[in-house]
Amino acid sequence: MEKTKLIATVCESKNEQKQIEEFIKSGIDVIRINMSYSSHDVCRRLIKIIDETNEKLGTNTAVMLDLEGPCIRTGTFIGGKTHLNTGDKIRIYMNQTKGNMTGFSVNYPNLVNDLKYHTKIILSKGSVILQVIEKGLDYVVCDVLKGGEVTDHSKIYLPETIMSRKFLTNRDYEDILFAHEMNVDFIVVSSISSAEDVLEINDLLIELKNEHIALLAKIENKRAVEDIDNIINIADGIILDRGDLGIELPIEVVPIIQKKIIHKCYKEGCLMVITAEFNSFITKKSVPNRAEVSDLSTLVSEAIDAIMLTSETTIGAHPVDTVRVVSKIIKESEDSIDYKYFFKNSLNEKQKSITATVSSSVVLGANELDCKAILVATNFGKTARRISGLKPPCPIIAAASNPSVVKSLQLYFGVLPVQAEGNTIDELTENVKQKLETTYKLNKGDKIIITGGYPFKKVKHTNFMQIDEI
Repeated sequence: MEKTKLIATVCESKNEQKQIEEFIKSGIDVIRINMSYSSHDVCRRLIKIIDETNEKLGTNTAVMLDLEGPCIRTGTFIGGKTHLNTGDKIRIYMNQTKGNMTGFSVNYPNLVNDLKYHTKIILSKGSVILQVIEKGLDYVVCDVLKGGEVTDHSKIYLPETIMSRKFLTNRDYEDILFAHEMNVDFIVVSSISSAEDVLEINDLLIELKNEHIALLAKIENKRAVEDIDNIINIADGIILDRGDLGIELPIEVVPIIQKKIIHKCYKEGCLMVITAEFNSFITKKSVPNRAEVSDLSTLVSEAIDAIMLTSETTIGAHPVDTVRVVSKIIKESEDSIDYKYFFKNSLNEKQKSITATVSSSVVLGANELDCKAILVATNFGKTARRISGLKPPCPIIAAASNPSVVKSLQLYFGVLPVQAEGNTIDELTENVKQKLETTYKLNKGDKIIITGGYPFKKVKHTNFMQIDEI
């Protein structure tokens, strides 16, 4: 199994069921649905397919919903798109109207008040740049500094503007209630500017008494980068969207930011997910170029938790082949991970507890004895997450009776979550071995470490470890 997890984005298509099944067979751990382009009816159908496929294949692929956030977009254009010419002037209307090369509307009427003179507006993933030169009551006039094509509902980037709108939109509120109803496993909070934005969503989940859904904060703008320490303290995980970040910030600083955020997440035990950059797969090519392979290999060597595929598996020409190729690259690249380096750094943590101490001892034992697996008997997944953060060289087989706990562990580095029953550690261990007989074989003489709480299911912390030989 690959320790680095893989997320694939799906959308409404003619081959939903077949494609999702192929994704899961190819090793996808989490399936992401982008709420910017999906209705609740579409989501229900996709989640139903994921659940049925899990049942058919005996897998535990988790579901992630990505909120649109307070995203500002253009309206529609005559013919679905237009071309803006460098040097021209263009109007942005606050009232809805069909756009053309002389003007277009936006979905945020107060934009005229938030914008200041000479600030820049970026469209089409950075290929179109406008600058504000005039403001009216319900419109803005801009110079086209850099021309190009703009399509319906294009995302608008405002790196120099602080928005006055509230973070939790009505649509996001309804989507969170829907996620709660559907018992999804992860919610991605998009377009955040500070930890307060994540806290707002977290408070809503507390009101709903939902302790299952994990919140992943997507970092895609300068203000979020500036508040990253506070965001990491509140969120369950971070998703670094390098594409959008490279539009809002100089592209040469993105690798530096990436390295710093990876280090901070590792230090604080926070999930770290990074979006893939495989533009080759979005075209008709079925193989990546050398730079793309090198980029992915470098990420894997940093022992991040997961790689997220977005456009590669939605509008890409070869979505299933993409997953297979990326899985192969991950598998080969994991040989370059310096597990002892990560473990050594983890020993400098200030916070200590019984669970933390036992977890460290487990990984130390796995390193020194060349163990082939760590079996964690867990009720809530805490110990498995803790051990995952220490980056052991062998798989962490996390056994839990609750299917929601099993799915909640799907994003964590090196964790192979398994649903299994057992009233004692011995019963659970035997059931897990039977379940894994076809997917993860252990040979005679292999050493494994078993850890959990004793008496089993009667204590809430991990307090023992046992070394067995097959």
